[in-house]
Amino acid sequence: MRAAVCSDYGTPEVITIEARLSPPLEAGQIRIRIESAAVNFSDVLLIANTYQVSVPTPFTPGSEFAGVVVEVSDGVAAVAVGDRVTGTGFVGAFAEEIIIASDKLTLRRIPEGVETRTAAAFGVAHRTAYHTLRSVARLKSGDELIVLGAGGGVGIAAVQLGVALGATVTAVASSTQKLDVAASYGASHLVNHRTDDLRTALKAALPQGADIVADPVGGDLSEPALRALRPGGRFVTIGYASGVIPKIPLNLVLVKGVQVNGFQFKDIPPEEFRRNEAELTELLVSGRAVPHIGAEFPLDKTADALRMVADGQAIGKVLIDLTA
Repeated sequence: MRAAVCSDYGTPEVITIEARLSPPLEAGQIRIRIESAAVNFSDVLLIANTYQVSVPTPFTPGSEFAGVVVEVSDGVAAVAVGDRVTGTGFVGAFAEEIIIASDKLTLRRIPEGVETRTAAAFGVAHRTAYHTLRSVARLKSGDELIVLGAGGGVGIAAVQLGVALGATVTAVASSTQKLDVAASYGASHLVNHRTDDLRTALKAALPQGADIVADPVGGDLSEPALRALRPGGRFVTIGYASGVIPKIPLNLVLVKGVQVNGFQFKDIPPEEFRRNEAELTELLVSGRAVPHIGAEFPLDKTADALRMVADGQAIGKVLIDLTA
């Protein structure tokens, strides 16, 4: 099989494409032929060895994939050969095959009628956005929602899902092209933080303040967005795609009486997690929630795909097409 390989830490350009042997399965393992894999910012950080966890080289990056089960070992009953599945892991997805342990990774069957590439692009971004809005932000119909980084995978998903849940969405992004996409998914107010002063623009768009801020970006955007909350508002920090962890003056939290929460999958109560997953699957199957795929690259161009994400040029999700 062919795989993208990081032999030395560095920029996306260190990635090479190599032929590797397909090892035999051990007990409890599953072999999947990958058809599509999604690029996430964490992949860039792992290659640079700047993620919170270091992966020894050489390794194959890629944490999100969709494909077909081609082999299962004895004792595996959750999936069968021929099942179309999607899954997430830590590394290994930028390859024609992946072997996983059935007790280490939960695979999901791709619903009938959903394209494989759609399933690959849907998982991490839409699940992150939905659990954030539903269980952490406690979004309800009629809320005013600010989405930072509204051109990225999580950001566009938050715009789309916020609208589906009945919120009025203000999208904040770094280019007209990204804001145009956010508008196509239902954003009512559009703010380009590269050309506008964010604090002033949010005050003009939301003179009464916002109920919720969803922030997957961090950096210089967080504080002005926090200031745009009305008393009792909710700020959810999801990640730091800007590369900078913000320092928030706590007096803002005190004076405004707002809540600041972080999102992690493990913190969602089990019963809410199951409810959210069922609701999100229904949104996907019904077509009310569809990932925006901004670009696709063949495996040979994996470094280019990673570079697009690293430079903040991606709009929505970037995919590696393993069938090309």
